Amino acid sequence: MGAVEYLLDTHALLWAAQEKRKLGNNAQNVLNDESTAIYVSAMSAYEITNKYRIGKLPGYEYVVENYADILVKLGVVELPLNTQHAHYAGKFEWDHRDPFERMLAAQAFIR
Repeated sequence: MGAVEYLLDTHALLWAAQEKRKLGNNAQNVLNDESTAIYVSAMSAYEITNKYRIGKLPGYEYVVENYADILVKLGVVELPLNTQHAHYAGKFEWDHRDPFERMLAAQAFIR
C-alpha cells in the first residue's frame, strides 16, 4: 500500500496556521504524522488572499503575509495548478458553484 496523501481544504489550512483548536483530533493527528504526505492547493493562496482583501477573512493578515513560511512550518507541499486541473474543474459534474472548492476537488481527483 502506498503512502497516504491528503489535500488540505483552505479552512483546514487557515485553522492549522492560526487556530489549531478548531481542528478536530483526526485532522491534528494527520498534520502531526510525518509519514503522511500533505498538500495544499495553490488555489488556497489565491482564495485566502482574495477573501482577506475583500473583508471576508478579517484577522488573517498573519496568514496572508506569511503564507510560504506557514507551509514550510506545517510541512505541507504546495500543489500547483495546471491546465488539466482547470479543465476538470470546469467540466466537473457537481452542483457546487464555489470555484475554489471546484478546483480543490479537481486537484484531489487528478493528483
